[in-house]
Amino acid sequence: MIFILLGSIFLYLFMMNIIEREANLKDFLLQKYFDASNNLPSWVITSCVTALTLSVLVSQYIPTVPKYIADLQVLGYRLNKFGFCLIAVVLFYMLKSGLGFLFFQSTGDGKKWTVFYFTATKFYFILSFILIILCVTHYYFPLDRNKMFLYYFYFFSFVFIFKVFFYLFHKNNILPEKWYYKFLYICTLQIAPLLLLWKLLFF
Repeated sequence: MIFILLGSIFLYLFMMNIIEREANLKDFLLQKYFDASNNLPSWVITSCVTALTLSVLVSQYIPTVPKYIADLQVLGYRLNKFGFCLIAVVLFYMLKSGLGFLFFQSTGDGKKWTVFYFTATKFYFILSFILIILCVTHYYFPLDRNKMFLYYFYFFSFVFIFKVFFYLFHKNNILPEKWYYKFLYICTLQIAPLLLLWKLLFF
C-alpha cells in the first residue's frame, strides 16, 4: 500500500512540476480553462491516482473475489482483492468516460467535452487527496472496520451528491444547456454506472 501512495504522490509532483509547469496548488485549482495547458495529461494522471487510491480503500471491504475471476491465471498469478478492485474501477472510469464523450457528441455540444474533463480534473484532484488521507488512516490507525464502512458509505454518498450539484451549477456550464440532457446525463452516466460498480464489487 505504501508504494501505491508514494507512487501517487510522485505522479502528482510530476504533474505539478512538469506538466503544469511548476504551478502551485492554488493556481492549479483556480486556473481558467482558456489559460490552462496540457489538460489531457493532467486528467489522465488525476484519474490514475483516484483509481489507485479508491481501489486500495475499497478492496478492504469487498467480501470476496468472484470465483470466475479468482480462477483465472495469468503467468501463474491470480487477482487478489486489490487487483480485482483496480480492474473494476479502471474499467468503470474508462466506460464512463467513453460514454460521456459520446454523450457530448450526440447532444451537439462536443466542444464542451474538453471543458468538462478539465473541470472534473479539479474535483477528482481534491477527492484523491482525501482518499490518500483515508488510506493512511485506515491502514495505520486502529479503527473499527464495521463502523468505518458505514462512515465511508455516508461519505461517498455525500461526495456523489456534491459532485452532481458541482457539475450542474459550475460556472463553466459543463453540462448541456437543455434540462433534459442534464437529467439524462445524471441518470445514465452517474447513477447507473455507480450502481453497476457497486453490484460488481459487493454482490
